[in-house]
Amino acid sequence: MRVFAPIAAAGTAAATGILTALAPLAPAVAQSPEPPPVLKVHNYLPHMTRPEVEDFLTRSDMVVIPVGALEQHGTHLPIGTDHLNGVERAKRLALRTDVLVVPILLPGQSPYHMGFAGTVTLPSTLIQEVYVESVKSLIRHGFKRFLMLNAHGGNRAITTFIVDRINQETAGIAVDLGAAAAPFMERTASGPPPDGPAVLDRHGGTGETSNSMYLIPDLVDLDAAIPAQLTLPPHLEALVPDVLAGDPTALTVFLSEGLKDESTGKGTASHEMSSTGVWGERDPREASAERGRRAAQAFEDAAVAFIERWNELRPPGTGR
Repeated sequence: MRVFAPIAAAGTAAATGILTALAPLAPAVAQSPEPPPVLKVHNYLPHMTRPEVEDFLTRSDMVVIPVGALEQHGTHLPIGTDHLNGVERAKRLALRTDVLVVPILLPGQSPYHMGFAGTVTLPSTLIQEVYVESVKSLIRHGFKRFLMLNAHGGNRAITTFIVDRINQETAGIAVDLGAAAAPFMERTASGPPPDGPAVLDRHGGTGETSNSMYLIPDLVDLDAAIPAQLTLPPHLEALVPDVLAGDPTALTVFLSEGLKDESTGKGTASHEMSSTGVWGERDPREASAERGRRAAQAFEDAAVAFIERWNELRPPGTGR
């Protein structure tokens, strides 16, 4: 014992010295960041228990399903902009009227954004199948009416087809909520765009940035926004003045060719036209949360008006 005592003492002293040296590092380890707590959201299916779903069905048979995307949105907006904004809009509806919010799928159809990292795209046929089959599951539980809330321009035709398939192939009744709410909306309710000359201002631009600043403000990094340098094919560039002047034919032709998969050879994938992925010439930093609030409120009011009118015309539980 006497032989090993000095060694033990030396070892203890050494260990003490090491611990002392590491002491400044201890708080950094102990204070590692924790994800924020998950707060329960009203009428949001992923947060609900089975008894809560059963109770909901005693009051309503209506479901709102956001149809979003996972795609690049420039240097300042998250990849999940379309999905997240769509879900947030749906949640706000559920706070005002009895609809069940059911997010089904994160990605959408976004092949033209694959030139920028983070984009996830799925074939249109697969997207349709996922939503239609999911609706069939909900119908088995007693849900009847489905509001498809499209939050991504590239899903517009897909959403129309999903609605038609639900109506043609199932016992459910589906509508495109954007189209259904449109007659209830005032065109000026969202407020004017930023001052200055009219310029192209679409994907990831001031409108989408304003919406995100209101709906998902903590995920917007406006300091990272960079004005895009655009290089459009000459024949599309020639259409821009008519598009900005409000010519509906010019806009239809412009969108029919613009933002298409690189494999089509049209030269209009986002990385072929934009230095940042934003499809617009206006500085995204001109966006405002107030503009986003006006747009969100206008849609919400119109959507609730449609839902309430549908409930008047066809109260829950009526029909086959």
